[in-house]
Amino acid sequence: MERDGKMGGPLGVSKEGYAGRLEVLSGPTGRRQRTEADKARIVAESLLPDARVAEVARKHGVTRWQIYDWRKKLRKGHLALPD
Repeated sequence: MERDGKMGGPLGVSKEGYAGRLEVLSGPTGRRQRTEADKARIVAESLLPDARVAEVARKHGVTRWQIYDWRKKLRKGHLALPD
């Protein structure tokens, strides 16, 4: 802290506006790509009697909102349940 009580900037960094080089990285984002069959299987499991969406979501590493979205796609005919 400085004498006037204000926080100073990072040490050793110029305040002239130059931020340095920006490097853009490409590649996997860490998001899982699920197949339509996987989504349908998870939705089918969430529709079983006594199934809780939050528990099914946690079990498969998805959010409950993804399952609700996939259910909506199922109702609209954009996703088919497994045989």
